[in-house]
Amino acid sequence: MATLESTFFDLGYIETLAQQQTAIHQLDPRAKLLTTLMFLVTVMSFRRYELSGLIPFFLYPLVIVRAGNLPSVYLVKRIGVVLPFVGLIGIFNPLFDQTIIMQLGPVAISGGWVSFLSIVLRCLLTVFAVLILIATTGFYRICTALERIGVPNMFAVQLLFVYRYLFVLIDEASRMARARALRSFSRKGFGLKTWGSLTGHLLLRTLDRAQRIHLAMLVRGFDGKIRLARHETLQIRDIVFVLGWSSLFIMLRLYNLSMLIGNMLTTM
Repeated sequence: MATLESTFFDLGYIETLAQQQTAIHQLDPRAKLLTTLMFLVTVMSFRRYELSGLIPFFLYPLVIVRAGNLPSVYLVKRIGVVLPFVGLIGIFNPLFDQTIIMQLGPVAISGGWVSFLSIVLRCLLTVFAVLILIATTGFYRICTALERIGVPNMFAVQLLFVYRYLFVLIDEASRMARARALRSFSRKGFGLKTWGSLTGHLLLRTLDRAQRIHLAMLVRGFDGKIRLARHETLQIRDIVFVLGWSSLFIMLRLYNLSMLIGNMLTTM
């Protein structure tokens, strides 16, 4: 139950972070969305054996965290949740690719380990970028930005509904877990029969509540379009933000900054 409630708190806390009034938060959502997309494309375009070229890309999330007044410890913890899944993606690389491509003193490093570390770095960078996008913009404004840059309205609305449905799902699951704990005097352990029953009831309860929410939205005039209380327009600062960071990403992709700095230091 505590885990479910902490998850519910985390989702709400990210939305709370998005309500700040820093310079990053006040940027147009489309500017931040396009910059993040450019960041993801350039990071994922690196070859599987690339490591040093990825390091300078940490500059972007670190600068945004600082300028957006975001809690770095909280973000690091959220990224840590993804690490086990990242490990499962590339854990077999060292077994299938045992070609030695690097020598660090007496230690020989195979291509499998290098590609594994490259996957980890790329996943950390992309998850970090998406987290700070949500924490500085809010999921509602992100869906609006998707619609305004040409994404089909149906896709943007469904994406928003999926996100909002998570709150309903976690809330209902938390209530059911609390009720079970009270009736079983907090005894631990779920049998398969109990799991099946709870899962079925959870699905029915969340569907019923989601239907009530949808009817309430229709009564209040919802017509399938996402609307914001304020109309946001692109300004000079938004264009400078997109062009400036995009140019930096392209430069870091074309030139290995880590290697250039290393060569300069070794030749001095």
